[in-house]
Amino acid sequence: MDHYQHPSAIVDEGARIGAGSRIWHFVHVCGGARIGQDVSLGQNVFVGNKVIIGDRCKIQNNVSVYDNVTLEEGVFCGPSMVFTNVYNPRSLIERKDEYRDTVVKRGATLGANCTVVCGITIGEFAFVGAGAVINRDVPAYALMVGVPARQIGWMSEFGEQLDLPLEGHGDAICTHTAARYVLRGHVLHKEELAK
Repeated sequence: MDHYQHPSAIVDEGARIGAGSRIWHFVHVCGGARIGQDVSLGQNVFVGNKVIIGDRCKIQNNVSVYDNVTLEEGVFCGPSMVFTNVYNPRSLIERKDEYRDTVVKRGATLGANCTVVCGITIGEFAFVGAGAVINRDVPAYALMVGVPARQIGWMSEFGEQLDLPLEGHGDAICTHTAARYVLRGHVLHKEELAK
């Protein structure tokens, strides 16, 4: 085994777990799960069968990653945040054939106790504040807060708020990395540094 697994963790046969990953106390990973390298699964995490978790993701305590959720590389899931996979659940009605796909793009942060309603995409390096409820797609680099969540700004890849309007034209420099971010309309992108 090229990953760490606490003795109290349950990893079902067939699950694929990348090298260097750490699986902590009372975690349950279902057999169909695909987990990348250097992933951390905190205490009491559940990972469903139809789940893909990219390299270097950090999933904090008490998070359930249900079927049809894909986390790209470097996603942070804060303590007790929630994913769903059925839009209109009822105990008395079987809806397993109605699961909706949720995709969280590279580098995004999902704050503690936030809720991600199924069927949406969260863009690269977006930042969802603690306790927010995400019920629609989130642009790359967007800073989202509230219930339901609304965008209040833009975040750098370093994790600092950028001094930019919500839309229009502008640019900002990350004070920590000197990376330049360019806003055009309601789309923000990072300019690659010349080599």
